[in-house]
Amino acid sequence: MTSVAIVGGGPAGYEAALVAAQLGAEVTLIDRDGIGGACVLTDCVPSKTLIATSDVMTSVAAAGGLGVTLYADDGRPHTATWGEADYSPPDVVDLDVHTVYGRIHALAAAQSSDITAGLQRAGVELVGGQARFVAPTRLVVSQVDGGQVGVGADVVLIATGATPRVMDSAPLDGERILDWRQLYDLPDLPEHLVVVGSGVTGAEFASAYRALGSKVTLVSSRDRVLPGEDSDAARVVQDVFARRGIEVLGHSRAEAVTRSADGVVVTLTDGRTVAGSHCLMAVGSVPQTSGLHLHAAGVAVDDRGFVTTDRVSRTSAPGVYAAGDVTGVLMLASVAAMQGRIAMWHALGEAVSPLRLATVSANVFTDPEIATVGITAAMVERGDVVANTVLLPLATNARAKMQGISDGFVKLFSRPGSGSLLGGVVVAPRASELIMPISLAVQNGLTADQVAHTFSIYPSLSG
Repeated sequence: MTSVAIVGGGPAGYEAALVAAQLGAEVTLIDRDGIGGACVLTDCVPSKTLIATSDVMTSVAAAGGLGVTLYADDGRPHTATWGEADYSPPDVVDLDVHTVYGRIHALAAAQSSDITAGLQRAGVELVGGQARFVAPTRLVVSQVDGGQVGVGADVVLIATGATPRVMDSAPLDGERILDWRQLYDLPDLPEHLVVVGSGVTGAEFASAYRALGSKVTLVSSRDRVLPGEDSDAARVVQDVFARRGIEVLGHSRAEAVTRSADGVVVTLTDGRTVAGSHCLMAVGSVPQTSGLHLHAAGVAVDDRGFVTTDRVSRTSAPGVYAAGDVTGVLMLASVAAMQGRIAMWHALGEAVSPLRLATVSANVFTDPEIATVGITAAMVERGDVVANTVLLPLATNARAKMQGISDGFVKLFSRPGSGSLLGGVVVAPRASELIMPISLAVQNGLTADQVAHTFSIYPSLSG
């Protein structure tokens, strides 16, 4: 029987553990922070639970445009829509932030418990504590009670994830200057949230907190929000942000964040200052490798500190694999899980296909959402890939008109001649669901004609 030791209980770690157990290996999973990792406990699950509440607030705010009038207890009608730049949630709706945050914590704990139970049913041994290498396939675990235990294995998987990057000039205090892990412990909704960073995390929280009723200012070092996304898609989101009253400060870089008497002051590199009640720092992530003693195993890292791997998750050290955010390949839970599975399939002698980033779908959970798969418009514009491009505005879709949706589109990239789909972009409510048929087409080499000739429901956004 092959023995496998996995360090880290996030998607990469627990999915790898389940695969290894299914293949008959003796599996030990070592975890320091809680089964489910940052994805379940502080990142994906909490943030998307918060966004679920903000989506309801958005629907309520847009009800007037669909002919639904909300009445306060005193009989006053409220017909506000998201088209108003000075939008605030209808005064007939009361947001109980304590219930919202309590639900977030409860769902995260429940998901962690479910995963733990699944691992135990599969026969995975769970060990709590901080692991460190003493040899390529030999670990020592410092446990919470102060004891130490040695763990030897034929195969080791590093799956310790990443942690929010912290600026020395913006020290986190958990009260006013926060990272995204600390938002859910606030006693009240931020009155004015200043978000530093306009990438995926910054944009998602800016969108959500504006819908919940906070005033939001977004500090972007680039000329627009979501600089890494499709430019047409990012432009739609930025236009929506402007309509909803989110102030975006483009070409602005934060130099420091300090506490004031009743909030925070963000100082920009050009000397300007932005005052708010709270500041969310969303300036990226760094690999979580502190204390692992990677040098003892001969595991190489790149110039940013991420563990280097090949397409089947092997590191530079024999018998040692790595998966998930600690590799910096593509920080998505789905990619982490696939890297972990691939590592175990390869290590345990199963047939395996190397990781194909060209077929990975990703989503930005703003409102509207942005979902992408395959090649990008930037690749086509640079001449890296030759492709035909078509853009279909959502405003012309019958179901979108019925639902009062006017922002968004579907963009497809196909190979000239064969017509096979190479990629796509969807900007729409629930784009994370609508991208699936395009992902299937890209994964399996289907042509645009094959997709177009497939029956779809009328009326539907997917059609």
